[in-house]
Amino acid sequence: MKSLSQIPFSILDLAPIRLGGTAAESFRESLDLAQHAERWGYHRYWLAEHHSLPGIASAATSVVIAYIAGGTSRIRVGSGGIMLPNHAPLVIAEQFGTLASLYSGRIDLGIGRAPGGDQRTARALGRSATRNGETFPRDLEELRGYFQPGGPGNGVHAVPGEGLDVPIWLLGSSDFSARLAGELGLPFAFASHFAPEYLLPALALYRACFEPSDALQEPRVAVAVNMVAADTDEEATRLFTTLQQAFLNLVRGTPGLFPPAVDSMQGRWNPLEREQVKQMTRYSAVGGLERVTDKLDEIVASTDADELILVGPIENHAARLRSFEIVAGLQRQS
Repeated sequence: MKSLSQIPFSILDLAPIRLGGTAAESFRESLDLAQHAERWGYHRYWLAEHHSLPGIASAATSVVIAYIAGGTSRIRVGSGGIMLPNHAPLVIAEQFGTLASLYSGRIDLGIGRAPGGDQRTARALGRSATRNGETFPRDLEELRGYFQPGGPGNGVHAVPGEGLDVPIWLLGSSDFSARLAGELGLPFAFASHFAPEYLLPALALYRACFEPSDALQEPRVAVAVNMVAADTDEEATRLFTTLQQAFLNLVRGTPGLFPPAVDSMQGRWNPLEREQVKQMTRYSAVGGLERVTDKLDEIVASTDADELILVGPIENHAARLRSFEIVAGLQRQS
């Protein structure tokens, strides 16, 4: 069984906007976290594309990636992910070709097929019936073609982008991208931090379907996990109420700004809502160092993950830094 010291830890940042805060503050805190993460030995720092959500600032994902990469020097930076059906493949190839030219050897392109928002937002983004989840394999093929020498053969060229080595990951929360990633021989990351139900079946399908490729000779799996570490179990449990409140708002259809932690969730949800949030946050490591270590060990044992992508849903920036600092020590243990 793999030990935690044998696999890389990475970070997925939603650039959360706290209640009473601004997007500008969120970006500054994201850069601060990325700079600390680089010093602490984290492998990569990803940002996610979401739209029309008051509490998430990373909608212009490529722009934020450039900001983070420009403020760091070694850590890999990328998307977790870009929702490809929202964009023309050529545009993404040009954007990430530009990023890879500016920050050579450090840029990842994680790709998903969800809208990253509701249907009204998808229409506002220009997502049409001709580009949707069903056309994702074709759009992905076109995108990958733009990075090949000579382009995809349609007479169009991504400049910059063509001929550049931009690693592509497929992201998913179901079996669709798992199967496709396996068939194409691409690395696969599963979004178990909010959609845990299909994690194990999707990983099994990915590995069963995997075909070696120029990109990858063996399956590579990253598992996204909510992680809240603190100096005591009690403090971590309190900090975790931020995520519980955020998911409760999603369950109720009322997404909002990132709420501060509270002493107790009692009286804030009914039994059905509590169970829904519990299921959504099933893959969460919450507690002091010992409890978090046990939970991460359990997740790695059950998934045989090659990498953990940690999501730190903590409203207080100092507490979020402390959480990632505590867990960083696990990578340095022999």
